[in-house]
Amino acid sequence: MMKTNNSNLKNKLLKSAFILSLIAVFSFVNVQPASAHCDSYDGPALIDAAKALETNNVDLILKWINTDMEAEVVPLFHKTYSLRNGDKEVYEIVKKHFYETFIRLHREMEGAPFTGLKPAGTTAHITVMSDKALNTGDFASLLTALNKHVNGQLQEKYNKTAALYKVKDNSVEEGRQYVKAYVDYTHSVEAVHDLLAGGGAHQH
Repeated sequence: MMKTNNSNLKNKLLKSAFILSLIAVFSFVNVQPASAHCDSYDGPALIDAAKALETNNVDLILKWINTDMEAEVVPLFHKTYSLRNGDKEVYEIVKKHFYETFIRLHREMEGAPFTGLKPAGTTAHITVMSDKALNTGDFASLLTALNKHVNGQLQEKYNKTAALYKVKDNSVEEGRQYVKAYVDYTHSVEAVHDLLAGGGAHQH
């Protein structure tokens, strides 16, 4: 019985890794906006920044930046907090500057460019769901949604390539359409293999 349970657990973990790797692949293929998560006002970094200002607890945001970046962020945080009860217009200007500096450094830590703060609601739905899973502890619902999405994406790529395979030698134009679909399809499969073989990395 214990052996069976261990086997089932292993299969579930492998399935989860496969699904998440596929999502990463499709993020590359579909060229998702690079900064839509951490740069948005409803993203976890800025939510922590807002909470830090509400509670005067700068420690809440230090996890998002490197140690050598604290010298720039911490004094600016305290300056911003000191203006909370003053002129509202001034406070909003300084607060935005603090947010921009904080997120710029966070993005720099990740090796990604900062292109400005994004409004709430611009985060990809799947990312919102992944954050929700952490908040609620309901990972099963996230896996179900991911599985449905991945199956649809792979099936679409396969169907397109398979249909063009049948007519690839009819003309040069049809052949080129096939090659384009073939490259997209096979590169996605290869990328999944590489991710599973080498391990995934955090991508935005």
